[in-house]
Amino acid sequence: MTETVSGSAARRGRGSRKGLKVERIFTTPGVHPYDTIRWERRDVVMTNWRDGSVNFEQRGVEFPDFWSVNAVNIVTSKYFRGALGTPQREHSLKQLVDRVVKVYVDTGLAEGYFASEEDAQIFDHELKHALVHQMFSFNSPVWFNVGTKSPQQVSACFILSVDDSMESILDWYKEEGIIFKGGSGAGVNLSRIRSSKELLSSGGTASGPVSFMRGADASAGTIKSGGATRRAAKMVVLDVDHPDIAEFIETKAREENKIRALRDAGFDMDLGGKDIVSVQYQNANNSVRVSDEFMRAVESDGEFALRARLNGEVVDTVKARDLFRQMAKAAWECADPGIQYDDTINDWHTNPESGRITASNPCSEYMSLDNSSCNLASINLLKFLRQDDTFDVESFVKLTELIITAMDISITFADFPTEKIAETTRDYRQLGIGYANLGALLMATGHAYDSEGGRSLAAAITSLMTGVAYRRSAELAGVVGPYVGYARNAEAHKRVMRKHAAANDEIRTLDEMDRAVHAAATKQWQQCLKTGEKNGYRNAQASLLAPTGTIGLMMDCDTTGIEPDLALMKFKKLVGGGSMQIVNHTVPRALKKLGYQQEQIEAVVEYIAEHGHVVDAPGLRPEHYEVFDCAMGERAISPMGHVRMMAAVQPFLSGAISKTVNMPEQATVEDIEKVYFEGWRLGLKALAIYRDNCKVGQPLSAAKKTEQAEEAPAPVEVARPVRKRLPKQRPATVTRFSVAGAEGYMTASSYPDDGLGEVFLKLGKQGSTLAGVMDAFSMAISISLQYGVPLETWVEKFTNMRFEPAGMTDDPDIRMATSVMDYIFRRLALDHLPYETRAELGILTAEERAMQANGEDPATLHAETEVDREILAQSAEITKPAEPRRPAVESEPHSSMEVIESRQGRTADAPLCLTCGTKMRPAGSCYVCEGCGSTSGCS
Repeated sequence: MTETVSGSAARRGRGSRKGLKVERIFTTPGVHPYDTIRWERRDVVMTNWRDGSVNFEQRGVEFPDFWSVNAVNIVTSKYFRGALGTPQREHSLKQLVDRVVKVYVDTGLAEGYFASEEDAQIFDHELKHALVHQMFSFNSPVWFNVGTKSPQQVSACFILSVDDSMESILDWYKEEGIIFKGGSGAGVNLSRIRSSKELLSSGGTASGPVSFMRGADASAGTIKSGGATRRAAKMVVLDVDHPDIAEFIETKAREENKIRALRDAGFDMDLGGKDIVSVQYQNANNSVRVSDEFMRAVESDGEFALRARLNGEVVDTVKARDLFRQMAKAAWECADPGIQYDDTINDWHTNPESGRITASNPCSEYMSLDNSSCNLASINLLKFLRQDDTFDVESFVKLTELIITAMDISITFADFPTEKIAETTRDYRQLGIGYANLGALLMATGHAYDSEGGRSLAAAITSLMTGVAYRRSAELAGVVGPYVGYARNAEAHKRVMRKHAAANDEIRTLDEMDRAVHAAATKQWQQCLKTGEKNGYRNAQASLLAPTGTIGLMMDCDTTGIEPDLALMKFKKLVGGGSMQIVNHTVPRALKKLGYQQEQIEAVVEYIAEHGHVVDAPGLRPEHYEVFDCAMGERAISPMGHVRMMAAVQPFLSGAISKTVNMPEQATVEDIEKVYFEGWRLGLKALAIYRDNCKVGQPLSAAKKTEQAEEAPAPVEVARPVRKRLPKQRPATVTRFSVAGAEGYMTASSYPDDGLGEVFLKLGKQGSTLAGVMDAFSMAISISLQYGVPLETWVEKFTNMRFEPAGMTDDPDIRMATSVMDYIFRRLALDHLPYETRAELGILTAEERAMQANGEDPATLHAETEVDREILAQSAEITKPAEPRRPAVESEPHSSMEVIESRQGRTADAPLCLTCGTKMRPAGSCYVCEGCGSTSGCS
């Protein structure tokens, strides 16, 4: 049974303090917020589009009419409680919000947070209004657990601790397992464990932390699917001066080489593949905790000491740059380890008298004391952009106050997985307010993500959010008391508050919008310092930037966390079924802000719809291209552009930022070194990179962009092929085949006026590496056919190609095949090429070969008149014997990532959702599925 610690335990007395007065922001006295909304009934039926199976079905659910299909589907399937098909099952967003908000309001009243019952009712109405209007969201555990019979766990992020004893190590395994069982993630620093170069008291040699990581990894791999809500995640940290640091750095890179070898031997090594479980260390993110001393040694090309854990003696001395290069090389090979900057983290630590910050949660945004937890909430920034393109500072401030109050209340009633975590969290009351839709906000207001203006606005908003959060925390301290650990850390806490305020003073504003936000932030920090000096603070931490994966979709956000727009095109599901590809709605708003007229806007949007980017868009000035730069596509933001944005907002966050700096496949080890070094120099707390295609357990980017041909001299106009696209409805045949026992399916679509235009193949387990390669191969063949490459050219190239499986087929026209490719292109030739062409290639049907053997001319079979041919063509599908079918691989996109793939002509480096088969998209340092809301980690 899961160990929980009751929220009623260890509640503190309120004394004679007065409660908060709550002001109305969005609601009207006497009018319930639900009554101002038009509600509608919808049916939620979610399928795995790859095999047609129904994953989830609930009909007649009630939501506001402005909620998207995706948001409705995700909330209904993820957050509604009660058994399906029973009266206890929630069926309305009203029920879900009422369930959660009631606990917050009742607890707030009971614990003296509100001055009166009227204030509590206003709090109730304002919170409900903000939630149903998608202005913010609590993290997922709140929606899963609050108001149910389950333990009232509200935290998504946990940090554990491990000491140098077997009892502590076994406790770590147990505590992680309990957290994973609940679907959350945890991080831990293993640096207290003796290295494999040190002796035990018995005289033997210690195993070292890396060996114990193996056991924890196996445990996580077993438990991760047991969480009822989502896959769990974990973080393992090791200090750079640990004697086993080199082994730790290489851990996952070595395993990645093993994955490649097993894949090449035919094993299923894709994410979720049946053979991936044989590989170790795959269930954790690894990070090296580096010190300023080490980074300065890297800078000066000096030596660095590795020290024993028990007595601090020097065990070994290494060249700092060699160790730094080893980190970058391992990250180049497999994206691990990430890097955490220890001195920067602890310089911004509000509780140094209670212990150092040694680790983070799995996504690296929560950094606090060992054995602690943090509950998160994220604001939808785009909701505060007015129609006149000004930022609604007043409403943003009031909502932030509201959210911080609610988040602090939740610690009072919350349950925790262990007594140690319960005690630390209640004594320090760590909160994690953040935001989503920053990328969309910047684009909509005409700011390039990688620009001084974009960074200035982002910094001002982040400073305002954290300033308000700590000012409200100081006000709460005056009402219900400061956090228990505040007294011993008061001077350190106030010093960090002054550091935040000083960083705010350094913001350099560039236009009216960021000046207005910055002025408000300055005022909030002044009030914060004054009130905090008087009352202290209720919360040791207040803000961070989380991935906002599932809750970002719940709020219908275009971008997650601090991320820029993924691309200018996105996939949208339609009410009543169906879907379409649309240009992001922020694009027209940005064009209008930049001064373009409606006719120009329509022309640019139409161009983007066709090309997926803005380069050479009609009437768009080149100096405005940067506003539409995205994470992927024709004008992808550079890696340092992401680092600079993180550096702009980091001084205004209590915690850190969940974000992976994506790097192109051609990036070098030196490029990664530069990113890691600049992250330290610019004051980041943590940084992780991902180089495209560095992992085997991802769909492969097999269809590469063709190299640009050398440009012809200026006067010469080079002819370019024109793509002839297939209509949305086109004739197609599905062929089931078997080569040496290996089964497959081929869908061949033709133009209505004849001619093959599209081929899609399904071989092996969907989602496997082979399936990913075949998807990319099919796309390449289809595009080439539509650009006019003759089918016979492909037939010439691929027939007689030899590789396994090879042998007997179940096709009477092609009894033997030297490979699957040999069979496929012989079948396509038989189905789509005229006899004369096939005869030259030596590809004949069984009947044609029989006629040849009897001395007859097979050409007589094809001597029909043109009328006969037309009749035969029209009746072919009717007269052909029916074959047992499985759904063929679809050619239409099913997620925004697949829309991007269709525009780029290459497969994106993102995993397939294990629940519904949809291509996931990045969300911070995790991935999120637009189809069902599943995430690859904590959010």
